[in-house]
Amino acid sequence: MSQVHTQKMGRLIAAGSKDKLEELIDCLANLNALHIIEYDGLEDGFKLGSPKEEAEIVGKRLNKLRSAASIVEGKSPKKPISVEKIRSELHNSLPDAVELLLEKSTRLDLLENKISSLSENKIFLELISSLDLDVELLSGYENISSFVGTVSDLTLLDDIDQDNLIFTGQFKRSNVIALFVKNEDSSSIQSILNACGFQAISILENLHGNPGHLLSEIMENIITLESEKSSIIKDLELWNNEFGVSLICGLELLEREHDILTAPVKIAVSNHAFLVDGWIEMSRSEEVENALLDCCIFTEISPFKIKAGEGGHGHSDHSHNQKMPPIAYQNRNLSKPMELLTDAVGRPAYGRIDPTLFMFVTYPIFFGMMLGDMAYGIITMSLGAFIMGKSGSNNLMNLGGKFLIYIGLGTFVFGYLYAEFAGWEIFPHGHSNPAEVLSIFYPPVDSHGSVWHHSYPFGIELAYPFHRVVLVEDHGNLEHLVLLTIYLGLIHILFGRLIGFRDVMFYGTDHGHIGFFAAFFEHGVWIILLIGGFLFSYGFLGPKEAEYMMLPGMFIAISAVILLIWTLFKYHGIPLAISLILAPIEAIGMMPSVISYVRLFAVGVVGVKIAETGNIKLFEPMVHAIEHSEFLVVPFLLIGWLAVQFFAWGLGVFSPNIHAARLHFVEWMRQYYDSSGEEFSPFGFRSHHVEVE
Repeated sequence: MSQVHTQKMGRLIAAGSKDKLEELIDCLANLNALHIIEYDGLEDGFKLGSPKEEAEIVGKRLNKLRSAASIVEGKSPKKPISVEKIRSELHNSLPDAVELLLEKSTRLDLLENKISSLSENKIFLELISSLDLDVELLSGYENISSFVGTVSDLTLLDDIDQDNLIFTGQFKRSNVIALFVKNEDSSSIQSILNACGFQAISILENLHGNPGHLLSEIMENIITLESEKSSIIKDLELWNNEFGVSLICGLELLEREHDILTAPVKIAVSNHAFLVDGWIEMSRSEEVENALLDCCIFTEISPFKIKAGEGGHGHSDHSHNQKMPPIAYQNRNLSKPMELLTDAVGRPAYGRIDPTLFMFVTYPIFFGMMLGDMAYGIITMSLGAFIMGKSGSNNLMNLGGKFLIYIGLGTFVFGYLYAEFAGWEIFPHGHSNPAEVLSIFYPPVDSHGSVWHHSYPFGIELAYPFHRVVLVEDHGNLEHLVLLTIYLGLIHILFGRLIGFRDVMFYGTDHGHIGFFAAFFEHGVWIILLIGGFLFSYGFLGPKEAEYMMLPGMFIAISAVILLIWTLFKYHGIPLAISLILAPIEAIGMMPSVISYVRLFAVGVVGVKIAETGNIKLFEPMVHAIEHSEFLVVPFLLIGWLAVQFFAWGLGVFSPNIHAARLHFVEWMRQYYDSSGEEFSPFGFRSHHVEVE
């Protein structure tokens, strides 16, 4: 089946004798093929099934293991472990180990609370210890108001009446005071204190005695508690090393069992029969039907067909009564990591084009165009390979590692085409550099550093190598790259509109329209607008001999705007008066989408200049220092140069990913994409860490 479509789905309805329900659930769990539609309880004569008695016991054990997993990270095994081994640990060593872990965690929380409380007391006592007053003397008077706190200026306190009692001290750079005045004088004293920058200290009522002695006791208690805390943290690390794998595997196994034990609550049952409803991949229909023969009296699988005009999942109130199936990707190998990108937006609506395969091609190209450096490509691919090596049974890490290898390969290829390595040009336009030795990997070049250079229609200039950071007058291709990115944006957006045209023609819009004319007005109009806008722009901005394109381009673009007015009025239900205003605005709004692809040139040039600056300011002085035997500065310059290179690479991996994602998710996908698809989640075993029984 084509990789640009999602799996064809079918609706399964199966029924059988109630005494076969347990056998049915075991069969479905082993198949891992049915996305169960949970019974809503609305059919007469049927009710929700009841979970098995063991479900409560397994649920309690599962909750304990989940609590343990929230305390320690656990460890994924390098390869799946046998079920028998994990069951043995679940019934023997693991429960006691989990209880011990939970006890230690409870004790750790208690210690942290005590340390936090004592630390607050410590801060308080450190401040007032300089006053040399017992804590209980600082407050609690009936006829006297006390002010205890810090002030920024002590000199202003000289104005306070000598009949009042004041104590001063200093902790670090804070001036601490304790002022005792008659209640009737408190308002005037408060004004003076405000002028001194007074900040009150909250008196802790649970402390009594000399602050210095109390502070010593608290410090000793904190040291004791911190020591115990460190000991428990080490114990948790040791626990994780010993039982981390068993915990992760035990969780997976118990979750499997819990799903099976509670599965009857998703199925309709009567006094004597059961009825199960759900979605399956049609590619597995025969397998599923044969597997259910022994436990079901009746099985029916109906291929899903979209009703005309109801192929979308939009938010309009038009026509959408058809229940759409969940979305299952095709079985992929090479392009599977790109499903991470598709899932980040949302799965495509049923019947629509799946963009995953297209992004497998375009995403590394866009990323490579921006970062485009052989050294950074090698580092990125190495990081991806390292992550894959460490992924073990973690499928997400494995896919992430492959993704890094793909974008790293794109970076390496474009780095070769750009003739760039670690910010150096392999064929420099100026003084020499260490990367020149890599010129052996290129055929002979001319005086401009090119193997070949050709001109094509519409101002396209291609060269090998393609010197992107040098201006045309210096025998570079910087301006050519700007033009190429705009053309690439035009083609990419046109391709998105063509996909949308196909989807509407066969599956309709979320407004209930379907067929060629609906596709023409929804997407064909935009295609005409893009073509007309390009012809006009090239005629206006291009060479003199292309001026003849202006009038035809303008006529085509204006015609497209008129058609767009009709689209908004007829197919989107917008009043004509508003459509007359909105259509030209939306038409003009297409221009920024195309120009947005200029970031493919701009982001990369910025990264190159960062690396180039490090090479000029740090690497070249380091070489000069070595030549003049100034070895003391060499390590500092080397560390600085490496820091700049890794910063440029880190920024290069982060920033181009953001921009490549934006060009796909925003500029391209919004032209056609419906992300309302629900993920296909079949009931059954998904073996990550434990072997399937």
